[in-house]
Amino acid sequence: MKKLGLKILDRYIIRKFVGTYFYAILLIVGIAVVFDVAEKMDDFVGKAAPLKAIIFDYYMNFIPYFANLFSSLFTFIAVIFFTSKMAYNTEIIAILSSGVSFKRMLFPYFISAAIIAIFSFLLNSFVIPPANHTRIEFENAYVKRPLRNTERNIHRQVRPGIFIYMQSYNTNGDIGYKFTMEKIIDGKMESKLISDFIKWNPETDKWTVNNYHIRNYTDKGEEIITGEKIDTTIYLDPSDFSRRLNIVETMNIFELNEFIDQQQLQGAGNVEFYLIEKYKRVAFPFSTFILTLIGVSLSSRKVRGGIGLHIGLGLALSFSYILFMQFSTMFSVGGSISPLLAVWIPNILYSVIALILYRLAPK
Repeated sequence: MKKLGLKILDRYIIRKFVGTYFYAILLIVGIAVVFDVAEKMDDFVGKAAPLKAIIFDYYMNFIPYFANLFSSLFTFIAVIFFTSKMAYNTEIIAILSSGVSFKRMLFPYFISAAIIAIFSFLLNSFVIPPANHTRIEFENAYVKRPLRNTERNIHRQVRPGIFIYMQSYNTNGDIGYKFTMEKIIDGKMESKLISDFIKWNPETDKWTVNNYHIRNYTDKGEEIITGEKIDTTIYLDPSDFSRRLNIVETMNIFELNEFIDQQQLQGAGNVEFYLIEKYKRVAFPFSTFILTLIGVSLSSRKVRGGIGLHIGLGLALSFSYILFMQFSTMFSVGGSISPLLAVWIPNILYSVIALILYRLAPK
């Protein structure tokens, strides 16, 4: 009978956990959509965005993106809400008095957290990126202003041993000014191309190099070639200069790893941001377990303030977690700490808080 009772308890808690989790998502996402519509209405009207595109291209992809982005927060709210209600109705006391340990009572909570964490990881790594592609294309067309590249003195390693330099790049005309490309093998320069400017030719999918000088260095000496125009492949694409940082949100985990390798090879300046996105895809789902333990430990005790006090404390902790995550990743982008450490510091710190609260929870 005891074994059967525990199975019934597990199903009861899992059903409560998952049900409250999806209820919290529907409630908060509904509020978020209303505020988002109010904020972007002028853009929709001003740029004549089609109603069908607003609904299906934007909001049908915005809702899963937003829901998964704050999945850990929704988990925390769900745990706080239904566990506080159980504590207020003295259900927690009854469970512990029946011989079920607090540790054993956590088992269905962590089963539910594991389901949500795995589901969140798979969504964020494989399902949501294609949806983000449609959403971001809509934003670029009807909400955001065209991106202008303000980067100066651009250095890239486009291939092993091949380095390019541009004084500036104009995204409107896809033109790079004061262009230089060097080929260096085993520490020796084999060739150097200098040009006044290069321009992308969409018909040939190549770059047109204008007013160029090519110096080839051989064992016999130096060879100089000059000309007005020449079409060549530089292993660069115009999208490399007009790409917004949130483009990584459209990549699945394998595409993201390949993109990061490419950016590191080119010596791009935003690699830390891309690494943060990569590590977040694991750290955020893992935080589901930490916030679940905090939520259960915090709300399993019956207090005078009741559910309201638990929810207030829970929201303060969850929002402080999100705020702390933003601060730590900001330091990583600035180069102060590594992206991996920046993403996992909040999980480490709140794991300590979770263990303290667990020791203080009613046994």
